[in-house]
Amino acid sequence: MLRLVLRRLAWAVPLALVASAVSFVLVALLPGDAARSLLGQNATEAQLDTARHELGLDQPLWVQYWRWLSKALHGDFGTSLINRQPVAAQLDDRLGPSLSLIIGATLLAAAVGILLGVRGAQRGVLGQAVKSGSIIGLAIPDFWLGLVLVVLLAVKLPFFPPTGYVALPEDPAAWFDSLVLPVVTLAVPATAVIAKQSRDAVATALDQPFVRTLRAAGVPERSVVYRHALKNAAVPVLTVIGTVFVGALGGAVAVEFIFAIPGLGSTAVQATASHDLPLIEGVVVYFTMIVIAVNLLVDVAYHVVNPRVRMS
Repeated sequence: MLRLVLRRLAWAVPLALVASAVSFVLVALLPGDAARSLLGQNATEAQLDTARHELGLDQPLWVQYWRWLSKALHGDFGTSLINRQPVAAQLDDRLGPSLSLIIGATLLAAAVGILLGVRGAQRGVLGQAVKSGSIIGLAIPDFWLGLVLVVLLAVKLPFFPPTGYVALPEDPAAWFDSLVLPVVTLAVPATAVIAKQSRDAVATALDQPFVRTLRAAGVPERSVVYRHALKNAAVPVLTVIGTVFVGALGGAVAVEFIFAIPGLGSTAVQATASHDLPLIEGVVVYFTMIVIAVNLLVDVAYHVVNPRVRMS
């Protein structure tokens, strides 16, 4: 177990370097620049050249990246080119809203998806309903569902706030209310994915010889399904839950925009639009670290639920 953790952590450094370098180059290739975003469309070329020199944007791309990397290796992600605020401080403030949204959506999707998948694996009408519902859930766009929920549950029936985010320490009840609609929006397609994978995995486990032996021995069906078959199907289910969490990082961009949540996704969109390279690089590093942490947790969970699994 310790060897696995150390190996995954060792891979975190080169992975973060590659992700940051690729994103730095891709963003640099986009049209526009931070000087134009900072000074506005009416700025003269002389003013733009002065701003680019002050921001260091007139230097070669590899020099800009090396300057950023040298500071990042010491924990300093630099200063935003637009608002001149420390990048780390900005991202730390936005990490909480994003994690609240993504973790909440993943937990909701996992709970509902596994329950539907297990029930659907026991054949019958419910199994077909889960299969059909999974296809429908995957086909629903996040932004469309979010807008529908706002109209129905925030405008016509004012049960929840339509936009905004309240931090948990400030008001736990308001924090919960502010997350209900965005969490449900992000969780619906994820629930469909988990339900289908759980249904297939549990159905396969129920066809194994050990299940027939348990049933012949008089073990209650509920115990057969939830204690034995579900445990046997846990590895593929855990895999898809980890994939769903990582995918939610991308889905959170649209959801945060719709519900005006100040998270990492909305910050990445704003930083890309303004060509704010240090802020973009900080977001990339944060996202990379989250993905590595999730993959590590999934690998550890494999060992916990099924010690027979040998992880390379």
